Amino acid sequence: MMLSSCRNGLLRTFSLHHHSAPTTAAAAYITTLQDIATNHKPGIAKVVLKKGKTQLFRDGSPMVYSGAVDRIIGRPPPKTGDIVLVADGTEKPIGWGLYNSVSMFCVRLMQLEDEAARDPSSALDMGRLLETRIGAAIDLRKALGLPSAHTNAYRLVNSEGDRLSGLIVDVFGELAVVASSAAWVEKYRQEIESYIRRINEIKHIKWRPSADILKEEGLELTDLGDSIASPDLQTVKVMENGISYSISLEGQKTGFYADQRENRKFISSISEGQNVLDICCYSGGFALNAAVGGATNIIGVDSSLPALELAKENVLLNNLDPRRISFVREDASAFMKGAASRHESWDLVILDPPKLAPNKKALQSASGMYRNLNSLAMQITRRGGLLMTCSCSGAMTQSGTFLRTIQASARYLVISNDVASWDYYK
Repeated sequence: MMLSSCRNGLLRTFSLHHHSAPTTAAAAYITTLQDIATNHKPGIAKVVLKKGKTQLFRDGSPMVYSGAVDRIIGRPPPKTGDIVLVADGTEKPIGWGLYNSVSMFCVRLMQLEDEAARDPSSALDMGRLLETRIGAAIDLRKALGLPSAHTNAYRLVNSEGDRLSGLIVDVFGELAVVASSAAWVEKYRQEIESYIRRINEIKHIKWRPSADILKEEGLELTDLGDSIASPDLQTVKVMENGISYSISLEGQKTGFYADQRENRKFISSISEGQNVLDICCYSGGFALNAAVGGATNIIGVDSSLPALELAKENVLLNNLDPRRISFVREDASAFMKGAASRHESWDLVILDPPKLAPNKKALQSASGMYRNLNSLAMQITRRGGLLMTCSCSGAMTQSGTFLRTIQASARYLVISNDVASWDYYK
């Protein structure tokens, strides 16, 4: 069995240095940051953390949840979108971020104290920080060879992965699609668009706010203005690893799961001569890669008719043999139950369901759905075959729940098989 616990593209590393005695730079930072905060008009509030909560955020977690906050110092109190200092119990700042008076994440940390010491020009300056972080994201993708002659669809900004929690930017050729899931992103919309436009290849920007998530952030869609930069496009053609895709800009997320690029390429590399099943196939990404990789027979399953029409279009777009790749419109669970009852199995099964846990509140119900789906997928994976299972629910993976759920699915399958064997021999 092969596990892909989440659809991560890049892991950027950064170091945090702690000293028993402040260096000159650190000392300068302390006075500089305090001076900036003191002289800021209006003044900057300070969010003081509870005892024992500080290290979590020093270690890099950007989401300061309300339960970690002891008190807020500042009059008038901060409003959503305001810059605030985040401090330990002694009221010494550990960094700064953006406040939200409604969200369960009351602060999204943007810069830690040591980072501010190394780059004081960005301290408490969101515009400058955005310019620096987006610039660094562009440089990183260029270092990885993106875009290239074979790939012009890729993730430019990966939220927490690029130290901009709540902001995702996917590039599709000349188009950049911005997925906004934080109130601060909406506040700094013009600045974000301005920095993205500095990329030579980008001619258009389309803004896609995540309505349900932003509602939890205290924003309604009616509060959000239309971007004058958004083109009136419904579909766009892109290339990834030499495979062409027609993607719908009205579909899920940004229209294409750019964070699955390397996973799709891997599936292509192991598909030769295999019978492949792509569950929740959407527009056929894994199915197409399996076909290009030499799979003997591929079936894609999805409940969305528009997604399947797009998948069929992509088969023709790549001149693939439609006799080797077919698509079925059916609920994932229903299809797998039917296949299991007929004792059907595949050499390679890909299970990539939509986000089942949009937040931590949904973890319990989502865990049950993931467990059932994976149990079914295991039943229809040939003995000795491979199952690639995915989750795009951050709440599942960040809590460690996803791996435990997969393990529970496997245990349940073993127990079920043991019971079935016992009934047979009775």
